Amino acid sequence: MSTMNTDNETQARRWRLVLGTAAEEGLGGLGSADDVAMDRALSALYNDDERTSGKRSGGLEGSAPRVARWLGDIRNYFPSTVVEVMQRDAVQRLNLTQLLLEPELLEAVEPDVHLVGTLLSLNRVMPETTKATARLVVEKVVREIERRIAAHTVAAVSGALNRAARVSRPRLRDIDWDRTIRKNLANYLPEHRTVVPERLVGYGRKAQAVQRDVVLAIDQSGSMAASVVYASVFGAVLASMRSLKTSLVVFDTEIVDLTDKLDDPVDVLFGTQLGGGTDINRAIAYSQTLITRPTDTLFVLISDLYEGGVRDEMLRRVNAMKESGVQVVVLLALSDEGAPAFDHDNAAALAALGVPAFACTPDKFPALLAVALDRGDLQVWANANSSHS
Repeated sequence: MSTMNTDNETQARRWRLVLGTAAEEGLGGLGSADDVAMDRALSALYNDDERTSGKRSGGLEGSAPRVARWLGDIRNYFPSTVVEVMQRDAVQRLNLTQLLLEPELLEAVEPDVHLVGTLLSLNRVMPETTKATARLVVEKVVREIERRIAAHTVAAVSGALNRAARVSRPRLRDIDWDRTIRKNLANYLPEHRTVVPERLVGYGRKAQAVQRDVVLAIDQSGSMAASVVYASVFGAVLASMRSLKTSLVVFDTEIVDLTDKLDDPVDVLFGTQLGGGTDINRAIAYSQTLITRPTDTLFVLISDLYEGGVRDEMLRRVNAMKESGVQVVVLLALSDEGAPAFDHDNAAALAALGVPAFACTPDKFPALLAVALDRGDLQVWANANSSHS
């Protein structure tokens, strides 16, 4: 068989899988058992006409065992990235919310941030027999996120705090020799092959006291699910650092202070309740009560800014924070999902106050924290790094 014929057959097979049985007459049938199984899995999810016309007994409605078999099939025949997309589509297209309350189904699902968001939104109605399984699913995702971001976050934040503590007359054991040499290269004496350090650069002795306060306020409306997951993990990482005092509050129209749960981000997440309205002004008012050292405080608001409370008062509170010396950061999203939907008018109003609002991916958040703690220009950082500003 020629290469051209093989290529044509491969293309025909792919188009047949994409288009379903409606294309069988023009493209031919599927030759292998694996292809038939893949076609059945795709049809059960995406071929609405076939599910309703009686041409095929596809579809996932009916029972958890059927869904569990389907989940097993797609994990066998598709890569994990495709599996995650298909699972997400299944929850949305086939109304599988109720079936996600079945422990045997949860055990078959490939965990990801989106599934965690779905489970957290069901937290209050989830039967006790399912909660243990759901917790294992959430914990698996959380530990993977921690592995991904913890070391980078600690390094970035520690570097920023160390820079803030740098002194120009350090003790001998506190001299930063690399920076000292760089600062004095103009004083190099070739005949002695040495640098005469006119200016010493080093770090102050690390104090046991807290150097900075960080307050995270997270909008827990349904659209912010991924941001809630990531922010909770970051909050736990920051809380583990002795040089920071970290507080975390989540809000919709009510406020819940989860600071005492920060030693375990899974506990934090199960303390949230995704969905409901949004009162950003009220959340900021509560956050203000946590701020005792304004010039040493970083306040991070994570919200799409769709305000259900008093907008003008919200803006006044943000401005009062900023004027008192608090470093204010507003994130429209903390996720990998691309440009978020958000209230453009409120974002523009915050920008007019000198508080840029932008989206940020989890991988870039440690660098953002470093810039903020170092009191760098957040607008410049946002323009260079964020997905929207």
